[in-house]
Amino acid sequence: ISICRDLPNIEVITFSVNGISDLEPLHQCQNLSELYLRRNNIRSLDELFYLKTLPRLRVLWLAENPCCGPDPHRYRMTVLRNLPCLQKLDNQAVTEEELSQALVDGVEITAPPARSPVENGWASPASGATTEPQSQLLSCSLQDTNKTQEELDMKLVPRDKYSSFSTQETDCSCKKNNNVLNAILLLMKELDSEELEIIQQTVARRLQALQKKELQEE
Repeated sequence: ISICRDLPNIEVITFSVNGISDLEPLHQCQNLSELYLRRNNIRSLDELFYLKTLPRLRVLWLAENPCCGPDPHRYRMTVLRNLPCLQKLDNQAVTEEELSQALVDGVEITAPPARSPVENGWASPASGATTEPQSQLLSCSLQDTNKTQEELDMKLVPRDKYSSFSTQETDCSCKKNNNVLNAILLLMKELDSEELEIIQQTVARRLQALQKKELQEE
């Protein structure tokens, strides 16, 4: 997610199901208001240190990460103590009572997390750590893309669309494409009819260009 260092004006980011462990690249996104990080590899709540500098952050989805730990109450209280401006955490509205309780039960984070030698939270096979099969990663990625499309009442992405890819190509290109698709679909919710018409026209031109390219290649 290092690209976020070059996107200081971005307002909505969805990085669910991506194996992310380091949130440092987000600390410069001063206009960020919504951040979706469900089911990643964030191991420590100390990563919240990088989000405390984001004045407009109002929505955070951090569930299904290792940092949530076995105690849901302590986890939620710690997040709210450090990010008291949140209006929604893990798809659940934040109450004034919770914010007050967070000052008692939550843990104040005052320093960035200590980094391990493993980059991005992925251990090498020699370390004994297990990783998800590539087929499972693809399944998760497709499920999240389809979930977003269902919210917009759009046609789901068929699994056989990717059946012709090799395993390695599927793992790399499909995850990238689905991340882009998820981001586009999420941002489309914020557009009005006039803006959606512009998107429609742009898509039509893009399709024509691709079809023309395919005909030339044939």
